[in-house]
Amino acid sequence: MHTLVRGAGGALAASGGASSGERKGTRMDDREGSAWGGESMLVVTTTSPPVPRRRLDQLRILRAGVEFIDTDGLGKLTMRRLGAHLGVEAMALYRYVPGREQLLDGVVELVMDELYETTSGGGSSTNWQEYLQMQAHAVRALALSHPRIFPLVATRPPSAPWLRPPLRSLRWVESFLQGLRDYGFSPSVSVAVYRSFAMFLLGALLLEAGTLEDLTITEKVNLAFAETDDLSSYSIISEMAKELSDGGFEAEFEAALEDLIERVAVLRG
Repeated sequence: MHTLVRGAGGALAASGGASSGERKGTRMDDREGSAWGGESMLVVTTTSPPVPRRRLDQLRILRAGVEFIDTDGLGKLTMRRLGAHLGVEAMALYRYVPGREQLLDGVVELVMDELYETTSGGGSSTNWQEYLQMQAHAVRALALSHPRIFPLVATRPPSAPWLRPPLRSLRWVESFLQGLRDYGFSPSVSVAVYRSFAMFLLGALLLEAGTLEDLTITEKVNLAFAETDDLSSYSIISEMAKELSDGGFEAEFEAALEDLIERVAVLRG
């Protein structure tokens, strides 16, 4: 930090309460008749205190893991690279996270906590149809916000293996079933709704999230394909290329969700 100071006859004036041992003066102008009326202008350089390093803790590491996977992909995630991302040595992470597998479990738990905070309590839904729509759209928003993490949500080993992917967070499932109970669903119908809901979301959102992920081949593999990938050999696909390239995921999601809600209405009786 530089501070301009004037002093008669080249004397260094006190600035900012710093002691003489903390200031270094450099004479800029000591000529009579200068703009300072014969006084000297000095530049005082003071050393700013170092910016304190942010404290490392488990939550900060997990958030950094989410950020790293969102940006660089799961394949590039290592403890060493995550440490570099945080500006620390990899060994510093092990005090809070035992290893990469536990890190991935924590990342999944963190993003599922996002979903829980968004959907717990049922939001502003006034009936069970709105409740299911709200839950489905919240899960879709999560998948589209973290397309590189969402497959992990569906595949990481759950605390209760008999819960179906991708919604195996005990905290979220408990809240979801409580919401159905609040709308008068019986235990057997609630289980059927949960299973149908989870299967619908797994199929729809893994497919959609996969289109947002930039899949690249990292290893050269020699494969002998039985068919050509020359589009000119497939006239109908070529003719319908525009229609086929339009994902239409949102419309399909809404239509499938409406079909699911109609099925739930039949189940509920």
